[in-house]
Amino acid sequence: MRRPVVCANWKMNKMISEAIEFANGLKRAFYGQDTIDIVICPSFVTLSEVKDIILDSNIFLGAQDLHFEDKGAFTGEVSGLQLKDIGCRFVIIGHSERRQYFSETDEMINRKIKTALKVGLNPILCIGEDLEEREKNLTLDILERQIERCLRDIRGDDILNLVIAYEPVWAIGTGKNATPQQAEEAQQFIRHLLAKIYDKDVAQTIRIQYGGSVTPENISELIIQPDIDGALVGGASLNLDSFIQIVKRCMVS
Repeated sequence: MRRPVVCANWKMNKMISEAIEFANGLKRAFYGQDTIDIVICPSFVTLSEVKDIILDSNIFLGAQDLHFEDKGAFTGEVSGLQLKDIGCRFVIIGHSERRQYFSETDEMINRKIKTALKVGLNPILCIGEDLEEREKNLTLDILERQIERCLRDIRGDDILNLVIAYEPVWAIGTGKNATPQQAEEAQQFIRHLLAKIYDKDVAQTIRIQYGGSVTPENISELIIQPDIDGALVGGASLNLDSFIQIVKRCMVS
């Protein structure tokens, strides 16, 4: 039985005071629970404050990105070693917004995943098709290409520390979401592909989230699908009550 993982991706939102208030509220709501992994991924400037609040809870700290080098003259970037040092356990890699707005390629994402694993971070690899690719029935081709390129040369026990987030790009921030059947079809394909690249045990162990306009209203139908192991939550994670409801519904699936 795979342990669900629900991740709040705040993107470029929340001031320090708002992040502190949210983290305190989430900690109160789930203090002592031990059935699900809850991850908060704030902006870099609030990582330290959030870490201090959730330090003695079962909530994990995550980051929204990292650079593939450990240090150096890369103005504006943050390294995996720095994230590990501040207390991060997870890091989102390859989010569609990074691909779209910052021209990240599968090859760059592959390097970032290797760096994250090397320093002991759990990567959350985001993959998914855009609307044009969906309408041309290219979804599975896109997923296969992204998986093969992003996970190139990643072997052994390292791969078991990875979480995959299937996020159809056409559903992110649009209010649209894949139907439970569409999401399950894509995530089942991902799991079959992992079995082909690695083996069945690996494929059945790796957790696959769904991301894309997840809300308290639609999460229950998504989380009951056999190959959906949690959610990468964007807009709905900015509201404490909304995110709490999503986590609770994943706990009772």
